[in-house]
Amino acid sequence: MRTSFIETLCEVAARDERIWLLTADLGYSVLETFRDRFPRRYLNVGVAEQNMAGIAAGLARCGKVPFIFSIANFPTFRCLEQIRVDICYHEANVKIVSVGGGFSYGPQGYTHHGIEDLAVMRCLPGMTVVAPGDPEETRGATEAVAQAAGPCYLRLGKAKEPSVHASQPKFRLGRALMLRDGSDLTLISTGAMLAETVRTAARLEADGLSVRVLSMHTVKPLDHEAVLAAAKQTGGIVSVEEHSLVGGLGSAIADLLAESGKPFGFFRKFGVPDEVRQYVGSQEYLRRRCGDLYNLARSCVRLRRVA
Repeated sequence: MRTSFIETLCEVAARDERIWLLTADLGYSVLETFRDRFPRRYLNVGVAEQNMAGIAAGLARCGKVPFIFSIANFPTFRCLEQIRVDICYHEANVKIVSVGGGFSYGPQGYTHHGIEDLAVMRCLPGMTVVAPGDPEETRGATEAVAQAAGPCYLRLGKAKEPSVHASQPKFRLGRALMLRDGSDLTLISTGAMLAETVRTAARLEADGLSVRVLSMHTVKPLDHEAVLAAAKQTGGIVSVEEHSLVGGLGSAIADLLAESGKPFGFFRKFGVPDEVRQYVGSQEYLRRRCGDLYNLARSCVRLRRVA
C-alpha cells in the first residue's frame, strides 16, 4: 500500500503545487521518489513527530496541503495533542498518513502495533478516517483525501498486501464498495483485512451460504445506507478489522444499528480483543490469535436459522 500511496501522491503533486510531504526520520526506502521530484515540497523533520504536526498545521494555514507520514502510532499517538489542537481545532487541511496499520509491524512489538488508531482518530471532531483495503483502493483513497477539505487520517498497510480489486475501483469517501452480493449475511471489512474477508466469504459460499462483502474503506463518515441495507437484506452483519474491538469500525456500526431504531438480525465484531498485547510475531501469527473469522460467521448464521 505504501508504494501505491507514494506513486499516487507524486501524480497528485505534479498537478497540484499545494501538495507537501513531511516525514519523521523516514524516507530511506520509499519516499525518495517524491523527495527527488519535489525537493522544495519535501521535509524530513527527524524524530520529532510533534513538530511535524505543528509545521503541517502552519503550512495548511498558508494554503498548502501537507501530508505527514510515519510508522503506525507515531504520526498519531505521539503527536495527538498537536493533531487535536493545532490541526482539528483550526480545521487545518492536513492529511495524516500512518503506514503499518494493524499488525504490519508485528515483530517490533506493541509499540509498533497500530490497533487503537481508528478509535482515537474517529473521535476527533472534523476528522475523516480512511483505511483502504488493498493497493488499488489506496490509489483512490490518496486522490480523494488530497481533494477533501479539512483534516483526514489515512491508514495504510505496509507492503506486499495482495490486490483484491482487478483494477482501481471507483472510490468515493464515505461510500462502501461491494465486492460480492449475498443474502445470508454481510461481512464488512476495513483496511488490510479485505483479502482475508474475501477468502472467508468464498469458504462460506462453498458451505452453501450466500455472503455479501463490503469494503468499508471510510470509517468516518460511515456509509449508513450500505450498513442499513445490509442489515435489512441479509439479516446479519459481522464487522472485520485489524484493530481493537473497542472504538473502531465495529463500534461505529454498532452505534448506527442501535440508533437507527430499525430491527436487524445478528451483529458481531471480529477484531483485536481488548487486552494488553504482550505477543510478538508475524502479522499472520498475531491475526490468528484474534480468533477464527470463518467459524464466527458460520456459527452466527447457524444460530439465526435455529432461532
